[in-house]
Amino acid sequence: MNATIDIGNTFAKIGFFDGNDLLEIKKGLSIDELRTALSLKNVKNLIISSVTRSQTELEDLFKQDDFKKVFLNPNTPLPIRKDYETPETLGSDRIAGAVGANYLFPNQNVLIIDMGTAIKYDYISADAAFRGGIISPGMRIRFEALHTFTKRLPLVEANEIPNLIGKSTISCIQSGVVNGIIAEVNGMIENYRKLGNIQVILCGGDAPFFESQIKKPTFALSNLVLIGLNRILQYNV
Repeated sequence: MNATIDIGNTFAKIGFFDGNDLLEIKKGLSIDELRTALSLKNVKNLIISSVTRSQTELEDLFKQDDFKKVFLNPNTPLPIRKDYETPETLGSDRIAGAVGANYLFPNQNVLIIDMGTAIKYDYISADAAFRGGIISPGMRIRFEALHTFTKRLPLVEANEIPNLIGKSTISCIQSGVVNGIIAEVNGMIENYRKLGNIQVILCGGDAPFFESQIKKPTFALSNLVLIGLNRILQYNV
């Protein structure tokens, strides 16, 4: 059995794979809970990815585990190429997502739209190359920026897709942020389609909120990073 760990800013999630089949996912785990989850499974190979912890920290955290371990870093061999001017700055989540997209849609151009704290657009070409993309502010950042950098605008949030025309200051902010993101994402998809036929993958914590407003066809894949990590692990072991 393979295990894939994705460690975020606060919590982590782990996926258990039998070959290419994702058997189980556990989310919102602390490091101690990760170790407990690993101990309860017959894990033979493990890959660990983190955008917040160094490899030295990760090696120390998992040094007691005697199965084969891969720590995803800029030098880890990959089944895709990185056509990127600063590959050492690429987040491990972006790399894993790109590998997962290429695995799921081989020989096709793929655009990943990861809607989280930031909105990341990553383009993987049909010849299995990570070509780069776009990073823009996510929904929460936009709300907070309007509140922080103006004197009188309140900090608000959106629980549903707002009307285009706001009738109050709060509803105007909600429309500006939410409908602005919808216009941005749909516009970006059209721009990327000018490069050729593409498959579009939507993922990230805010993806379910926006999914109904994004031009089809798109594929919503919440476990893209775990799938990519498993593919990288297979490639290395």
